[in-house]
Amino acid sequence: MHENTTAAVAFSDVDETLIRLKSMFSFLEFHLARRGEPAGTFERLTAEIRRGADSGVPRHEINRRYYRFFTDESAAGLAASGRAWYARETARGLYVPEVRRALAAHRAAGDTLVLVSGSFFACLDPIAEETGADRAFGTRPVIRRGHLTGEVLVPMIGAAKGRAARVTLALRGADPDASTAYGDHISDLDLLRAVGRPVVVGSDPHLGAHAERAGWRRLPLDPTASRPEELETV
Repeated sequence: MHENTTAAVAFSDVDETLIRLKSMFSFLEFHLARRGEPAGTFERLTAEIRRGADSGVPRHEINRRYYRFFTDESAAGLAASGRAWYARETARGLYVPEVRRALAAHRAAGDTLVLVSGSFFACLDPIAEETGADRAFGTRPVIRRGHLTGEVLVPMIGAAKGRAARVTLALRGADPDASTAYGDHISDLDLLRAVGRPVVVGSDPHLGAHAERAGWRRLPLDPTASRPEELETV
């Protein structure tokens, strides 16, 4: 990735905005199979998260619970598994073409490109490299002696996305009013509010209602290009 100082920044959420699926859960299922776990392990591990999501547990807490699955895992091993996962998913059609084209246009115009996601390095690093992102902000697992502890610093969820965007704009001396952000879920609201040109991707009813009231741009997606349903948690 390269450094670039510009007057505008284009921010993008990742899961179900730039890519078609929930990277964290797609990766977890792939990684468990890759390390030889028996069938049903993914469903067993994620059953509690599903119950928590259904009962209204906040998304940032769901995010923390997810990373506990990787306690004592090697960071290097997860990175390697992430690249193998990325290769499989790109072969299946990982990216949302409408958003991929929009971000490419921002880069062509000289905007700084920044990804903001609740996902982590195993998934985000290859996506950032492929899209030419200048920076990717994700949830940062705590790593000691090369292994994850199961804890995280700050989940990159909700208000944290907005803070990351505002800090980036300030450090780069970029104009918020000339900057753009793309998001698909109501949890992206703080990110979208941080810029003057928010773009709502897809058809989330809660975010869509807000966009309608605020007069924000909408980017509808081709429904025939959808991927299988994923866990609706982060």
